[in-house]
Amino acid sequence: MNFKDIGAATTTQTYNRTKIEEQTGNIYESIVIMGRRAEQINQEMKSELIQKLDEFAAHTDSLEEVFENREQIEVSKFYERLPKPTSIAVKEWLDNDVYYRNPNEDK
Repeated sequence: MNFKDIGAATTTQTYNRTKIEEQTGNIYESIVIMGRRAEQINQEMKSELIQKLDEFAAHTDSLEEVFENREQIEVSKFYERLPKPTSIAVKEWLDNDVYYRNPNEDK
């Protein structure tokens, strides 16, 4: 997933409560769904970051190489500037891009 082009806010925003609860009719259920989606996004971002950092990992014990590994620093800074998983989840929710189901309602 390309997190940079998702268009989510990188700063704190206030959202309209009625838009958030519009899909489920319950604000708490909507927040739980967005929270679970944010956890999924966070895990995906974390695994992608670890994979990219492993590409530049120095497998020697030299302290000079550890402190001078600019590639790892640049990759880390890139991921720090990305929108937070919560912001991405809220954007996906408001754009109706999140699939959810309630197993209690399927009965």
